[in-house]
Amino acid sequence: MEFFRIKKDIPFMRHALVFNVISAVTFVAAVFFLWHKGLHLSIEFTGGTVMEVTYAKPANIEAIRKSVEGLGYTDTQVQNFGTAQDVMIRLPVKKGTTSAQQSENVMSALKTHAPDVKLQRVEFVGPQVGEELAHDGLSALAMVVIGVMIYLAIRFEWKFAVAAIIANLHDVVIILGFFAFFQWEFSLSVLAGVLAVLGYSVNESVVIFDRIRENFRKLRKATVMHVIDNAITSTMSRTVITHGCTQLMVLSMLFLGGATLHYFALALTIGILFGIYSSVFVAAAVAMWLGVKREDLVKPVKEKDETGGAVV
Repeated sequence: MEFFRIKKDIPFMRHALVFNVISAVTFVAAVFFLWHKGLHLSIEFTGGTVMEVTYAKPANIEAIRKSVEGLGYTDTQVQNFGTAQDVMIRLPVKKGTTSAQQSENVMSALKTHAPDVKLQRVEFVGPQVGEELAHDGLSALAMVVIGVMIYLAIRFEWKFAVAAIIANLHDVVIILGFFAFFQWEFSLSVLAGVLAVLGYSVNESVVIFDRIRENFRKLRKATVMHVIDNAITSTMSRTVITHGCTQLMVLSMLFLGGATLHYFALALTIGILFGIYSSVFVAAAVAMWLGVKREDLVKPVKEKDETGGAVV
């Protein structure tokens, strides 16, 4: 299925150096903001108070959030769990206030608007749990990177594996750089979005790499640069369809999903946009700089001579 077909190859690789310099500058800027400002971690990582309350009728999440924020809490998480009547509230650590005092203050604020609200459970989540979550998250990220690298090295060639990992880390670091620069809250849902972007970006790179391998078989007299340009140009219609449909879904979560899904959708939006860019101008270009050639992907055909021997 194609929306359009470009008859003349676009010379992407002719400008690869310029775009790689832009990528490098963006990457360095993201690393700088991560080092200078750091991530604004949610209470899932830093610790805090978790409350579970229940209502007789479906809860108004926005009204609950405003009531909690009216007590001076800016980094709260309010969301349904289980049913529409059950609500989970996560509060950050507040100096000079115990977990019990926090829950009492919140319940007093909630009862002014809904006297029927009941407290089901309250507990304190220590920073040690947050450290374990951060460690597990980094371990998951490392396992994904290693798995992707092994998969691409087996399916294609080690140069493509290195190129894809560089492109994927490029996407991940830039997403984290945005969150550090704007001090957006980094939660477990955002971490899930970052891992999703890894898989999404790899898929786009694999499509282009597969077309490059196919072109090496078909375009035997073409240069490596021409082969890559043709592969990217011929997959552009597919890229527009795939990324366009995905982006529509993500934007619906961003604008209509509420505060719970906002930063998750924001991470996906940034990741999708930079994933397209990195697959073309980072992954393909790095593979070209590493010296990928026809012999890496296509085995030479052996021809038999008249005496019965094999001639390569």
